[in-house]
Amino acid sequence: MKSINVDLPEKIAEELSRLVETGRFRDEGEAVRVALVEFLVHRAGELQERFQHDDIEWALREKQKAQQ
Repeated sequence: MKSINVDLPEKIAEELSRLVETGRFRDEGEAVRVALVEFLVHRAGELQERFQHDDIEWALREKQKAQQ
């Protein structure tokens, strides 16, 4: 498993701590993992579409530059 460090706004960090303190999650890492999985599951298609759109825009700009 890969570890990463994340800087959070104080308000979000406090809410994360509350979720652990109230027993909803075992620790902050678990809460963050669940949040990321939920985000990716629900937004994966949207993210993929946005990345494709960005790639197409880049290709069109490059084509336009090459034609000038």
